[in-house]
Amino acid sequence: MGNGPKSLVDCGSFATLAKKAGELEALDRALRQTLPSPLREQVRFANLRNDRLVFLASSPAWATRLRLMQTQILATAHAIGTSASSVTVKVAPQPPVVIEPDRSKPLSPAAAAHLQATAASLSDPELRALFLGLASLAETTDSQAKTER
Repeated sequence: MGNGPKSLVDCGSFATLAKKAGELEALDRALRQTLPSPLREQVRFANLRNDRLVFLASSPAWATRLRLMQTQILATAHAIGTSASSVTVKVAPQPPVVIEPDRSKPLSPAAAAHLQATAASLSDPELRALFLGLASLAETTDSQAKTER
């Protein structure tokens, strides 16, 4: 059998997959908690395959540091009942955290005044209410003063 993606039928039931994911997550927590703090945040446990613990590191430097701790990692794995004979570390940079900018801009008091003037000139009551609702979202001088404090 090849190393490519498996057919969904070959993966087993969802319950089986969820159980395996839970076991891997528990193993990740148990193994990483013994690592020193800066290293712990830069690596994560990925899999247990053929008696081999597979870790992912965010950079080659962190991968090297983790490889130097192989004896300690294997001792921890044996202590918690996992039969592993080697540690493999792959470099897989963590995706950058994308912070969505706040695209909403406050409505100025001048814009609110224009919306209110437009609302006053409209004959459709529903449209007038919409314009007045928009105008009510404007920053007042009180809210600007609170923001600046």
